[in-house]
Amino acid sequence: MKEIIGFVAGFGTTFAAVPDLIALLKRKSSQGMRPRMAAIMGLFQIVWIYYGVLIESRPVIVWNTVAVAVNALMVGSFLYFQHKEKVRTR
Repeated sequence: MKEIIGFVAGFGTTFAAVPDLIALLKRKSSQGMRPRMAAIMGLFQIVWIYYGVLIESRPVIVWNTVAVAVNALMVGSFLYFQHKEKVRTR
């Protein structure tokens, strides 16, 4: 039962950033995005993964691994669109 609650809770917190990622991709612009926040979140999610390994908690490991991927997509998308915007303004 603890594992099920962990997976449900992890799902909600992991995918909380997905609407921002989708908006960023639809907008095709770096406007309004704060990559530093996503990078900091990603860093601490890596620490959560390590903690999950230490306590042998699959939900903690799985959801934080997915969250790191989402944050990496956010930062990568930001950098990509920011680069395109700089090239366009030259």
